[in-house]
Amino acid sequence: MKNLIRNNKGFLAFLVLFGVFRTAVADWNPIPSSSMHPNLLEGDVVLVNRVAFDLKVPLTDVVLARVGEPERGDIVTFRSPRDGQLLIKRLVALPGDVVEMRNERLYINGRGADYRVVEHSMDSVGGSAVRAVQLAESFNGARRHIQLIPDVMAPRTFGPVTIPQGQYLMLGDNRDNSADSRVIGLVPRKLLVGRAERVLVSADYQGNWMPRTERFGMSLYRPQ
Repeated sequence: MKNLIRNNKGFLAFLVLFGVFRTAVADWNPIPSSSMHPNLLEGDVVLVNRVAFDLKVPLTDVVLARVGEPERGDIVTFRSPRDGQLLIKRLVALPGDVVEMRNERLYINGRGADYRVVEHSMDSVGGSAVRAVQLAESFNGARRHIQLIPDVMAPRTFGPVTIPQGQYLMLGDNRDNSADSRVIGLVPRKLLVGRAERVLVSADYQGNWMPRTERFGMSLYRPQ
């Protein structure tokens, strides 16, 4: 064993540094579900900046320093407050915000978002093809695409809710097919992992496994 370690110490050191890098600086996460359609697809692998918000002790959740503040519209990876599962959603409301949803329309601090239909399409829920509509959602000059699925049961109305200090409200961009803060509750800052920045690579693993080269390196915050 000693000879094995001695003969491979360079490689072992690389593995340790690689692990530290992934747990403290940057990581890449595959997208396993449709909850962020139309912006993230199953088979995307996203680059996550793990020092966007907090600098942590490697391999732990111990915070050494706050580096930046989460902002509305960030796509964030975090641990579910319900079961610890790693999730990725859109940060929609900040501490102090009063947020509500009325029949799919989002309101923050009394102001409603504006919507424009982008396209009608089809999606899959539970293995069945369903009608979907993609919308441009605009709020305070920021715009993103979301998706609604009219023919499924979903929590389309909630609140108003005042977001406590140190907590955040997350929603999936696929609003009618996402287990987000409407299901798991608000997310404490300590459970935030990082900010997703771009798609590194992508492949259609539910179809023919062909690479989606047009998505390679795609920014998640490109104008829409």
